[in-house]
Amino acid sequence: MLQALCVSAAMNKSTYVTDFTTGSVTRQLLWFALPMLLSQLLQITYNMADMIIVGQVLGKAGLSAVSIGGDLTNCLTFIAMGFSSAGQILISQYIGARRHDQLAALVSTLLLLLLFFALLMTAGCLYERHAIMALMNTPPEAYGETMGYAVVSMTGILFIYGYNAASAILRGMGDARHPFYFIACATVLNVILDFFFVCFWNLGAAGAALATVFSQGVSFLAASCFVWRHRSQYYLPASLGEFFHPDFQIAGDLLKLGVPMAIKNASVQFSKLFVNSWINSYGVAVSAFSGVANRLYVTSNLISNAINTAGSSMIGQNIGAARYERVNQIIWSIFRITVTLAILFSILLYTWPVEIFQIFTDDPEVARIGIEYVPIGILCFFSCAGRSAMNSLINGSGNTKVNFATALFDGLILRLGLSVLFGVYLNMRYMGFWLGDALANFTPFWVGILFYLSGAWKKSRVRQK
Repeated sequence: MLQALCVSAAMNKSTYVTDFTTGSVTRQLLWFALPMLLSQLLQITYNMADMIIVGQVLGKAGLSAVSIGGDLTNCLTFIAMGFSSAGQILISQYIGARRHDQLAALVSTLLLLLLFFALLMTAGCLYERHAIMALMNTPPEAYGETMGYAVVSMTGILFIYGYNAASAILRGMGDARHPFYFIACATVLNVILDFFFVCFWNLGAAGAALATVFSQGVSFLAASCFVWRHRSQYYLPASLGEFFHPDFQIAGDLLKLGVPMAIKNASVQFSKLFVNSWINSYGVAVSAFSGVANRLYVTSNLISNAINTAGSSMIGQNIGAARYERVNQIIWSIFRITVTLAILFSILLYTWPVEIFQIFTDDPEVARIGIEYVPIGILCFFSCAGRSAMNSLINGSGNTKVNFATALFDGLILRLGLSVLFGVYLNMRYMGFWLGDALANFTPFWVGILFYLSGAWKKSRVRQK
Protein backbone atom coordinates (compact mmCIF):
# COMPACT_ATOMS: atom_id res chain seq x y z
CA MET A 1 0.00 0.00 0.00
CA LEU A 2 2.77 2.41 0.94
CA GLN A 3 4.69 1.51 -2.22
CA ALA A 4 1.62 2.25 -4.34
CA LEU A 5 1.11 5.55 -2.57
CA CYS A 6 4.68 6.62 -3.29
CA VAL A 7 4.38 5.71 -6.96
CA SER A 8 1.13 7.64 -7.17
CA ALA A 9 2.69 10.67 -5.51
CA ALA A 10 5.69 10.51 -7.80
CA MET A 11 3.34 10.81 -10.77
CA ASN A 12 1.58 13.78 -9.20
CA LYS A 13 2.84 16.94 -10.86
CA SER A 14 1.77 19.06 -7.90
CA THR A 15 4.30 17.46 -5.54
CA TYR A 16 6.07 19.89 -3.18
CA VAL A 17 9.31 17.89 -3.37
CA THR A 18 11.98 19.65 -5.44
CA ASP A 19 14.39 17.68 -7.62
CA PHE A 20 17.84 19.30 -7.38
CA THR A 21 19.55 16.72 -9.59
CA THR A 22 18.64 18.61 -12.78
CA GLY A 23 18.28 22.26 -13.84
CA SER A 24 20.25 25.46 -13.23
CA VAL A 25 22.38 25.10 -10.10
CA THR A 26 22.76 28.82 -9.34
CA ARG A 27 19.07 29.58 -9.86
CA GLN A 28 18.00 26.67 -7.64
CA LEU A 29 20.51 27.66 -4.96
CA LEU A 30 19.36 31.28 -4.80
CA TRP A 31 15.64 30.48 -4.85
CA PHE A 32 16.04 27.78 -2.21
CA ALA A 33 18.25 29.94 0.04
CA LEU A 34 16.15 33.11 -0.15
CA PRO A 35 13.20 31.92 2.00
CA MET A 36 15.65 30.57 4.61
CA LEU A 37 17.47 33.92 4.72
CA LEU A 38 14.18 35.75 5.19
CA SER A 39 13.16 33.25 7.89
CA GLN A 40 16.34 33.95 9.86
CA LEU A 41 15.82 37.69 9.51
CA LEU A 42 12.29 37.29 10.88
CA GLN A 43 13.58 35.25 13.84
CA ILE A 44 15.98 38.07 14.68
CA THR A 45 13.07 40.50 14.36
CA TYR A 46 10.90 38.82 16.99
CA ASN A 47 13.89 38.28 19.28
CA MET A 48 14.54 42.02 19.08
CA ALA A 49 10.84 42.71 19.70
CA ASP A 50 11.08 40.87 23.03
CA MET A 51 14.06 42.98 24.10
CA ILE A 52 12.62 46.32 22.96
CA ILE A 53 9.17 45.87 24.51
CA VAL A 54 10.44 44.37 27.78
CA GLY A 55 13.18 46.99 28.02
CA GLN A 56 10.70 49.83 27.61
CA VAL A 57 8.27 48.40 30.20
CA LEU A 58 10.56 46.79 32.80
CA GLY A 59 13.83 48.68 32.33
CA LYS A 60 17.31 47.18 32.62
CA ALA A 61 16.24 44.32 34.94
CA GLY A 62 13.76 43.08 32.32
CA LEU A 63 16.27 43.63 29.54
CA SER A 64 18.85 41.59 31.44
CA ALA A 65 16.27 38.83 31.97
CA VAL A 66 15.47 38.58 28.26
CA SER A 67 19.16 38.72 27.32
CA ILE A 68 20.21 35.96 29.75
CA GLY A 69 17.07 33.91 29.13
CA GLY A 70 17.53 34.21 25.38
CA ASP A 71 21.17 33.06 25.58
CA LEU A 72 20.07 30.12 27.71
CA THR A 73 17.31 29.16 25.27
CA ASN A 74 19.73 29.29 22.34
CA CYS A 75 22.11 26.98 24.19
CA LEU A 76 19.31 24.49 24.90
CA THR A 77 18.47 24.15 21.20
CA PHE A 78 21.81 22.62 20.16
CA ILE A 79 20.29 19.11 20.11
CA ALA A 80 17.34 20.27 18.00
CA MET A 81 19.63 22.08 15.56
CA GLY A 82 22.03 19.13 15.26
CA PHE A 83 19.45 16.39 14.74
CA SER A 84 17.19 18.53 12.54
CA SER A 85 20.16 19.20 10.26
CA ALA A 86 20.99 15.48 10.26
CA GLY A 87 17.38 14.64 9.37
CA GLN A 88 17.34 17.22 6.58
CA ILE A 89 20.51 15.77 5.04
CA LEU A 90 19.30 12.16 5.19
CA ILE A 91 15.92 13.12 3.70
CA SER A 92 17.64 14.89 0.81
CA GLN A 93 19.89 11.86 0.20
CA TYR A 94 16.88 9.51 0.28
CA ILE A 95 15.13 11.66 -2.31
CA GLY A 96 18.24 11.77 -4.51
CA ALA A 97 18.52 7.97 -4.28
CA ARG A 98 14.77 7.66 -5.08
CA ARG A 99 14.12 5.85 -1.80
CA HIS A 100 10.68 7.45 -1.42
CA ASP A 101 9.19 4.36 0.16
CA GLN A 102 11.47 4.78 3.22
CA LEU A 103 10.83 8.48 3.84
CA ALA A 104 7.96 7.70 6.23
CA ALA A 105 10.22 5.63 8.49
CA LEU A 106 12.88 8.35 8.44
CA VAL A 107 10.43 11.13 9.29
CA SER A 108 8.79 9.05 12.03
CA THR A 109 12.14 8.18 13.60
CA LEU A 110 13.33 11.79 13.51
CA LEU A 111 10.16 13.09 15.17
CA LEU A 112 10.14 10.47 17.93
CA LEU A 113 13.86 10.95 18.60
CA LEU A 114 13.48 14.72 18.97
CA LEU A 115 10.37 14.24 21.13
CA PHE A 116 12.42 12.08 23.50
CA PHE A 117 15.26 14.63 23.66
CA ALA A 118 12.83 17.52 24.17
CA LEU A 119 11.12 15.84 27.14
CA LEU A 120 14.49 14.86 28.63
CA MET A 121 15.86 18.41 28.23
CA THR A 122 12.71 19.98 29.71
CA ALA A 123 12.73 17.74 32.79
CA GLY A 124 16.46 18.18 33.39
CA CYS A 125 16.42 21.96 32.98
CA LEU A 126 13.38 22.52 35.20
CA TYR A 127 14.91 20.34 37.91
CA GLU A 128 18.25 22.22 37.77
CA ARG A 129 16.82 25.68 37.07
CA HIS A 130 18.33 27.33 40.16
CA ALA A 131 21.77 25.86 39.44
CA ILE A 132 21.51 27.08 35.85
CA MET A 133 20.66 30.60 37.02
CA ALA A 134 23.71 30.57 39.28
CA LEU A 135 25.90 29.29 36.43
CA MET A 136 24.72 32.18 34.22
CA ASN A 137 25.79 34.70 36.93
CA THR A 138 22.30 36.20 36.92
CA PRO A 139 22.27 39.64 38.65
CA PRO A 140 20.23 39.58 41.90
CA GLU A 141 17.99 42.47 40.79
CA ALA A 142 17.04 40.55 37.62
CA TYR A 143 16.84 37.08 39.17
CA GLY A 144 13.05 36.88 39.50
CA GLU A 145 12.33 38.10 35.97
CA THR A 146 15.07 35.87 34.51
CA MET A 147 13.74 32.82 36.32
CA GLY A 148 10.23 33.51 35.01
CA TYR A 149 11.51 33.86 31.45
CA ALA A 150 13.69 30.74 31.73
CA VAL A 151 10.97 28.49 33.22
CA VAL A 152 8.49 29.38 30.47
CA SER A 153 11.15 28.83 27.80
CA MET A 154 12.16 25.48 29.31
CA THR A 155 8.52 24.37 29.38
CA GLY A 156 8.19 25.28 25.69
CA ILE A 157 11.26 23.37 24.50
CA LEU A 158 8.95 20.77 22.92
CA PHE A 159 7.54 23.39 20.51
CA ILE A 160 11.03 24.69 19.64
CA TYR A 161 12.24 21.17 18.87
CA GLY A 162 9.02 20.36 17.01
CA TYR A 163 9.23 23.40 14.76
CA ASN A 164 12.89 22.69 13.94
CA ALA A 165 11.98 19.11 13.03
CA ALA A 166 9.03 20.15 10.83
CA SER A 167 11.14 22.78 9.03
CA ALA A 168 13.96 20.28 8.50
CA ILE A 169 11.57 17.76 6.98
CA LEU A 170 10.20 20.31 4.52
CA ARG A 171 13.63 21.70 3.62
CA GLY A 172 15.02 18.20 3.19
CA MET A 173 12.25 17.69 0.63
CA GLY A 174 13.46 20.84 -1.15
CA ASP A 175 10.59 23.04 0.13
CA ALA A 176 11.93 26.19 1.84
CA ARG A 177 8.91 28.35 0.93
CA HIS A 178 6.36 26.95 3.38
CA PRO A 179 8.65 27.08 6.46
CA PHE A 180 9.09 30.77 5.68
CA TYR A 181 5.32 31.29 5.69
CA PHE A 182 5.03 29.61 9.09
CA ILE A 183 7.85 31.62 10.68
CA ALA A 184 6.38 34.83 9.21
CA CYS A 185 3.06 34.12 10.93
CA ALA A 186 4.91 33.29 14.16
CA THR A 187 6.77 36.62 14.01
CA VAL A 188 3.61 38.69 13.63
CA LEU A 189 1.83 36.72 16.36
CA ASN A 190 4.84 37.03 18.69
CA VAL A 191 4.95 40.83 18.44
CA ILE A 192 1.18 41.12 19.01
CA LEU A 193 1.30 38.81 22.03
CA ASP A 194 4.29 40.71 23.44
CA PHE A 195 2.14 43.82 23.68
CA PHE A 196 -0.75 41.96 25.33
CA PHE A 197 1.25 39.85 27.78
CA VAL A 198 3.86 42.45 28.78
CA CYS A 199 2.19 45.84 28.31
CA PHE A 200 -1.46 45.11 29.14
CA TRP A 201 -1.45 41.98 31.32
CA ASN A 202 1.79 42.87 33.17
CA LEU A 203 3.26 39.37 33.00
CA GLY A 204 6.81 40.75 32.86
CA ALA A 205 9.68 38.90 31.18
CA ALA A 206 7.74 35.64 31.55
CA GLY A 207 5.07 37.20 29.31
CA ALA A 208 7.66 37.79 26.60
CA ALA A 209 8.78 34.17 26.85
CA LEU A 210 5.15 33.01 26.78
CA ALA A 211 4.55 35.04 23.62
CA THR A 212 7.55 33.41 21.94
CA VAL A 213 6.67 29.87 23.05
CA PHE A 214 3.00 30.26 22.09
CA SER A 215 3.82 31.66 18.63
CA GLN A 216 6.36 28.88 17.99
CA GLY A 217 3.79 26.34 19.14
CA VAL A 218 1.22 27.71 16.69
CA SER A 219 3.87 27.66 13.93
CA PHE A 220 4.78 24.05 14.76
CA LEU A 221 1.13 22.92 14.75
CA ALA A 222 0.45 24.79 11.50
CA ALA A 223 3.48 23.18 9.84
CA SER A 224 2.46 19.73 11.12
CA CYS A 225 -1.11 20.14 9.87
CA PHE A 226 0.15 21.33 6.50
CA VAL A 227 2.47 18.35 6.10
CA TRP A 228 -0.31 15.95 7.14
CA ARG A 229 -2.83 17.50 4.77
CA HIS A 230 -0.37 17.30 1.84
CA ARG A 231 1.35 14.08 2.94
CA SER A 232 0.92 12.37 -0.45
CA GLN A 233 2.82 15.23 -2.09
CA TYR A 234 5.73 14.61 0.30
CA TYR A 235 5.72 10.82 -0.26
CA LEU A 236 4.44 10.23 3.29
CA PRO A 237 1.96 7.48 4.38
CA ALA A 238 -1.81 7.76 4.38
CA SER A 239 -2.44 6.62 7.97
CA LEU A 240 -1.33 8.28 11.20
CA GLY A 241 -0.43 4.93 12.75
CA GLU A 242 2.44 4.47 10.28
CA PHE A 243 4.19 7.49 11.84
CA PHE A 244 4.65 5.63 15.14
CA HIS A 245 6.87 2.83 13.90
CA PRO A 246 10.48 4.03 14.21
CA ASP A 247 13.24 2.25 12.33
CA PHE A 248 16.15 1.47 14.68
CA GLN A 249 18.63 1.25 11.81
CA ILE A 250 17.61 4.74 10.68
CA ALA A 251 17.78 5.88 14.31
CA GLY A 252 21.40 4.71 14.32
CA ASP A 253 22.09 6.78 11.18
CA LEU A 254 20.49 9.83 12.77
CA LEU A 255 22.52 9.40 15.96
CA LYS A 256 25.79 8.91 14.07
CA LEU A 257 25.23 12.11 12.09
CA GLY A 258 23.20 14.13 14.62
CA VAL A 259 25.52 13.74 17.62
CA PRO A 260 28.59 15.32 15.91
CA MET A 261 26.42 18.12 14.49
CA ALA A 262 24.89 18.77 17.93
CA ILE A 263 28.37 18.78 19.47
CA LYS A 264 29.52 21.23 16.80
CA ASN A 265 26.65 23.60 17.56
CA ALA A 266 27.20 23.31 21.31
CA SER A 267 30.96 23.69 21.17
CA VAL A 268 30.82 26.79 18.97
CA GLN A 269 28.18 28.43 21.17
CA PHE A 270 29.94 27.68 24.45
CA SER A 271 33.39 28.60 23.13
CA LYS A 272 32.01 31.92 21.90
CA LEU A 273 30.58 32.55 25.37
CA PHE A 274 34.05 31.87 26.79
CA VAL A 275 35.73 34.25 24.31
CA ASN A 276 33.14 36.97 24.96
CA SER A 277 33.63 36.66 28.73
CA TRP A 278 37.36 37.40 28.27
CA ILE A 279 36.63 40.30 25.92
CA ASN A 280 34.20 41.82 28.42
CA SER A 281 36.97 41.91 31.04
CA TYR A 282 38.80 44.64 29.08
CA GLY A 283 36.27 47.32 29.99
CA VAL A 284 32.89 48.70 29.07
CA ALA A 285 33.99 50.28 25.77
CA VAL A 286 35.42 46.99 24.51
CA SER A 287 32.34 45.15 25.76
CA ALA A 288 30.09 47.66 24.01
CA PHE A 289 31.92 47.30 20.69
CA SER A 290 31.86 43.51 21.06
CA GLY A 291 28.09 43.75 20.69
CA VAL A 292 28.50 45.82 17.52
CA ALA A 293 31.04 43.33 16.13
CA ASN A 294 28.67 40.46 16.87
CA ARG A 295 25.88 42.23 14.95
CA LEU A 296 28.16 42.61 11.91
CA TYR A 297 29.18 38.95 12.09
CA VAL A 298 25.59 37.76 12.57
CA THR A 299 24.49 39.75 9.50
CA SER A 300 27.11 38.17 7.24
CA ASN A 301 26.61 34.77 8.85
CA LEU A 302 22.87 34.88 8.13
CA ILE A 303 23.58 34.77 4.41
CA SER A 304 26.26 32.11 4.88
CA ASN A 305 23.95 29.89 6.94
CA ALA A 306 21.05 30.21 4.49
CA ILE A 307 23.22 29.27 1.51
CA ASN A 308 24.93 26.55 3.54
CA THR A 309 21.56 24.97 4.46
CA ALA A 310 20.34 25.17 0.86
CA GLY A 311 23.62 23.80 -0.47
CA SER A 312 23.58 20.89 2.00
CA SER A 313 20.19 19.68 0.74
CA MET A 314 21.20 20.10 -2.90
CA ILE A 315 24.49 18.27 -2.39
CA GLY A 316 22.74 15.57 -0.36
CA GLN A 317 20.31 14.86 -3.21
CA ASN A 318 23.07 14.73 -5.82
CA ILE A 319 25.31 12.47 -3.72
CA GLY A 320 22.29 10.22 -3.19
CA ALA A 321 21.75 10.18 -6.97
CA ALA A 322 25.51 9.78 -7.66
CA ARG A 323 25.47 13.04 -9.65
CA TYR A 324 28.97 14.02 -8.56
CA GLU A 325 29.57 16.50 -11.38
CA ARG A 326 26.65 18.58 -10.09
CA VAL A 327 28.15 18.54 -6.59
CA ASN A 328 31.19 20.31 -8.05
CA GLN A 329 28.90 22.85 -9.73
CA ILE A 330 27.04 23.51 -6.47
CA ILE A 331 30.28 24.07 -4.53
CA TRP A 332 31.66 26.55 -7.06
CA SER A 333 28.30 28.32 -7.31
CA ILE A 334 28.28 28.79 -3.51
CA PHE A 335 31.84 30.13 -3.63
CA ARG A 336 30.96 32.63 -6.34
CA ILE A 337 27.94 33.97 -4.45
CA THR A 338 29.49 34.14 -0.96
CA VAL A 339 32.89 35.53 -2.04
CA THR A 340 31.15 38.24 -4.10
CA LEU A 341 29.11 39.24 -1.05
CA ALA A 342 32.23 39.14 1.17
CA ILE A 343 34.01 41.53 -1.21
CA LEU A 344 30.99 43.87 -1.20
CA PHE A 345 30.71 43.89 2.62
CA SER A 346 34.48 44.42 2.94
CA ILE A 347 34.43 47.44 0.62
CA LEU A 348 31.57 48.97 2.61
CA LEU A 349 33.30 48.39 5.97
CA TYR A 350 36.69 49.62 4.76
CA THR A 351 35.27 52.72 3.07
CA TRP A 352 32.71 53.84 5.67
CA PRO A 353 33.71 52.29 9.03
CA VAL A 354 32.84 55.34 11.17
CA GLU A 355 29.46 55.79 9.51
CA ILE A 356 28.64 52.09 10.01
CA PHE A 357 29.66 52.08 13.68
CA GLN A 358 27.75 55.32 14.36
CA ILE A 359 24.54 53.47 13.54
CA PHE A 360 25.02 51.75 16.90
CA THR A 361 26.77 54.41 19.01
CA ASP A 362 28.40 57.87 18.89
CA ASP A 363 30.89 57.09 21.65
CA PRO A 364 34.38 58.12 20.36
CA GLU A 365 36.23 55.41 22.31
CA VAL A 366 33.98 52.69 20.88
CA ALA A 367 34.50 54.16 17.39
CA ARG A 368 38.31 54.08 17.91
CA ILE A 369 38.15 50.38 18.77
CA GLY A 370 35.98 49.87 15.72
CA ILE A 371 38.64 51.34 13.41
CA GLU A 372 41.16 48.86 14.84
CA TYR A 373 38.67 46.04 14.26
CA VAL A 374 38.15 46.69 10.50
CA PRO A 375 40.80 44.18 9.23
CA ILE A 376 39.39 41.48 11.53
CA GLY A 377 35.87 42.30 10.37
CA ILE A 378 36.95 41.79 6.76
CA LEU A 379 38.57 38.49 7.78
CA CYS A 380 35.24 37.42 9.30
CA PHE A 381 33.37 38.19 6.06
CA PHE A 382 35.69 35.92 4.07
CA SER A 383 35.62 33.19 6.72
CA CYS A 384 31.82 33.10 6.36
CA ALA A 385 32.23 32.81 2.58
CA GLY A 386 34.76 29.99 2.84
CA ARG A 387 32.99 27.92 5.46
CA SER A 388 29.63 28.07 3.66
CA ALA A 389 30.67 26.00 0.62
CA MET A 390 32.70 23.46 2.58
CA ASN A 391 30.07 23.08 5.32
CA SER A 392 27.57 22.32 2.55
CA LEU A 393 29.80 19.51 1.29
CA ILE A 394 30.59 18.14 4.77
CA ASN A 395 26.97 18.25 5.94
CA GLY A 396 25.45 17.16 2.63
CA SER A 397 27.71 14.11 2.44
CA GLY A 398 26.52 12.91 5.84
CA ASN A 399 30.07 11.90 6.77
CA THR A 400 30.01 11.53 10.56
CA LYS A 401 33.77 11.38 11.13
CA VAL A 402 34.48 14.60 9.24
CA ASN A 403 31.57 16.33 10.99
CA PHE A 404 32.94 15.29 14.38
CA ALA A 405 36.49 16.39 13.48
CA THR A 406 35.16 19.77 12.35
CA ALA A 407 33.19 20.13 15.58
CA LEU A 408 36.24 19.32 17.69
CA PHE A 409 38.66 21.65 15.90
CA ASP A 410 36.24 24.50 15.16
CA GLY A 411 34.44 24.71 18.48
CA LEU A 412 37.10 23.76 20.98
CA ILE A 413 40.73 23.33 19.95
CA LEU A 414 41.23 26.21 17.51
CA ARG A 415 38.63 28.75 18.71
CA LEU A 416 39.73 28.55 22.33
CA GLY A 417 43.40 27.81 21.56
CA LEU A 418 43.96 30.62 19.06
CA SER A 419 42.02 33.14 21.14
CA VAL A 420 44.11 32.44 24.25
CA LEU A 421 47.33 32.32 22.19
CA PHE A 422 46.84 35.74 20.60
CA GLY A 423 44.95 37.40 23.42
CA VAL A 424 46.95 36.22 26.46
CA TYR A 425 50.32 34.74 25.48
CA LEU A 426 51.08 37.20 22.65
CA ASN A 427 49.50 40.01 24.71
CA MET A 428 47.29 41.28 21.87
CA ARG A 429 44.52 41.65 24.46
CA TYR A 430 40.96 41.95 23.07
CA MET A 431 42.17 42.25 19.48
CA GLY A 432 43.91 38.89 19.93
CA PHE A 433 40.68 37.24 21.07
CA TRP A 434 38.83 38.64 18.07
CA LEU A 435 41.63 37.54 15.73
CA GLY A 436 41.65 34.01 17.15
CA ASP A 437 37.88 33.76 16.82
CA ALA A 438 38.02 34.99 13.20
CA LEU A 439 40.78 32.54 12.21
CA ALA A 440 38.93 29.64 13.84
CA ASN A 441 35.98 30.39 11.55
CA PHE A 442 38.09 29.12 8.64
CA THR A 443 38.28 25.60 10.16
CA PRO A 444 35.42 24.10 8.09
CA PHE A 445 37.00 25.59 4.96
CA TRP A 446 40.36 23.83 5.45
CA VAL A 447 38.80 20.57 6.65
CA GLY A 448 36.37 20.71 3.72
CA ILE A 449 39.15 21.28 1.17
CA LEU A 450 41.00 18.18 2.40
CA PHE A 451 37.74 16.21 2.41
CA TYR A 452 36.95 17.34 -1.15
CA LEU A 453 40.40 16.50 -2.50
CA SER A 454 40.31 13.06 -0.86
CA GLY A 455 37.18 12.14 -2.81
CA ALA A 456 35.78 10.42 0.29
CA TRP A 457 32.55 12.43 -0.01
CA LYS A 458 31.62 10.29 -3.04
CA LYS A 459 31.49 7.25 -0.73
CA SER A 460 29.09 8.92 1.70
CA ARG A 461 25.88 7.83 0.01
CA VAL A 462 23.01 6.40 2.05
CA ARG A 463 22.85 2.63 2.20
CA GLN A 464 21.19 1.01 -0.77
CA LYS A 465 18.51 -1.56 0.05
